Amino acid sequence: MKAMILSAGLGTRLRPFTDALPKALIPYHGIPMIERVIHRLINEGFNEIIINIHHFADQIREFIAQKDHFGVRIEFSDETERLLDTGGGLINASWFFDDQKPFLVHNVDISTDLSLREMYHFHCSGTNLATLAVKKRISNRYLLFDEEGWLSGWEHVATGEKIITRPYRGHLEHLAFSGIQVISPELFPLVKAREVFSLVELYLRLSEENRIGYYSHDHSEWLDLGKIENLG
Repeated sequence: MKAMILSAGLGTRLRPFTDALPKALIPYHGIPMIERVIHRLINEGFNEIIINIHHFADQIREFIAQKDHFGVRIEFSDETERLLDTGGGLINASWFFDDQKPFLVHNVDISTDLSLREMYHFHCSGTNLATLAVKKRISNRYLLFDEEGWLSGWEHVATGEKIITRPYRGHLEHLAFSGIQVISPELFPLVKAREVFSLVELYLRLSEENRIGYYSHDHSEWLDLGKIENLG
């Protein structure tokens, strides 16, 4: 199975640590974030991984080389000339996903014990174009899913901004995105020619005519390591 680790961000919330290190190499409980994610992916059966890089990209390349690529295939999608955000980063790495099979995308700064293998098979057993890991937790931003589990909008509760993308059935449930998703390769031809955009922005656009669903992991641990107060 194939996976992508999104690790190209500047890590501005983690300054001053990211003044000298890429976010991916900042340790949590003594282990760099990217190493934690790679071990989780490998343990869950993902043995081909691509990592997008931008901020201190050479440090990440050197770290992976020192670890002998953790014994699996690891490639890089280089964004050193221009940071492409999560959606543009995925499209830039689309060449890697050439086997016509669904793949998993994981933010480097997320720590969770949800079963990535179970989430992957959940996606493969259904009809979702993309399946987003979500959790009922307090957040400023929520994805809105209708009673059929179809992404139908987005809301920023702090600013009052709200987007409804499609006619929805029943009550809209507010769920927080966990930074992990499984995507079917049929998504790629649907992406318009834009370089810099977020995956959430893409999902909202596609949700009007395509089923973007969710995978709930309310009983799993989850922590945003992109917040300096969570590093311990």
